[in-house]
Amino acid sequence: MSAKVILICGKIASGKSFYCENLRKSEKAVVLSCDEITLGILGKDLGEKHDDYTDRIKKYLYAKSLEIIEIGTNVIFDWGFWKKTDRNFARDFFKSRNIPCEFHYIDVSDDTWKSNIDRRNREVLNGRSDAYYVDEGLMKKLNALFEAPQKSEIDVWFCNDYIQNHDTD
Repeated sequence: MSAKVILICGKIASGKSFYCENLRKSEKAVVLSCDEITLGILGKDLGEKHDDYTDRIKKYLYAKSLEIIEIGTNVIFDWGFWKKTDRNFARDFFKSRNIPCEFHYIDVSDDTWKSNIDRRNREVLNGRSDAYYVDEGLMKKLNALFEAPQKSEIDVWFCNDYIQNHDTD
């Protein structure tokens, strides 16, 4: 059996990381996360350099994923794939190397999303999470940047009732 790549699509605070942790166990996979590297090494306050660092980390993780796949271990990419161009790039990157890949989408209602962000922000403020704090302005900006996928782009579609009462992204 060859290794595969699972690409997790969804908004910030949709429950992607919770979903990835469960999937990691069932798929015997390594999770590659931009946020884990960014927050763990560089911290939260990157300002204008955030996008540059994130782009560089993604390039590194694509290359690292090939090493992991080569030894027969599944890989999960936990970084949202907000834009259709990003989803197309990832699909083409792996398919051009004959590596099976599938997209999983975490679909949340607006009410669940806002509730998840509120819960996440409380955990950040109480020092129980090192995630990014998402204020109203950032929430609007991120929501505007997100390009919801079409059903034809997604292999596994999880609706918000799966993650509604669990930890968030």
